[in-house]
Amino acid sequence: MDDYLPDIYRSVRDRYPEVVTALGTVARAAEDAGPLDERTRRLVKLAASVGAQAQGAVRSNARKALDAGASEDEVRQVAVLCVTTCGFPAVVAAMAWIDDVVAGR
Repeated sequence: MDDYLPDIYRSVRDRYPEVVTALGTVARAAEDAGPLDERTRRLVKLAASVGAQAQGAVRSNARKALDAGASEDEVRQVAVLCVTTCGFPAVVAAMAWIDDVVAGR
């Protein structure tokens, strides 16, 4: 089920399960705090991940956005929209990570 998870994440999860569980609880509360549907929430989280230049989060949210019904073009457009705020290098990196996710599907 979690074959896609990086080894370091699994290590932290195994070492600090209470922290990971608490983080999951906060994430679910944030998801339930408003009217956005799953697809939209994942696209928003993808944009935030691009801005943070967080490779694991970009990959995770791209995969989850696709699973929630976003198209490959929509996922890529989210990255492109970040160019004026986050910069071209962040977008190029995010596109490579998104392309990896798409290729692995």
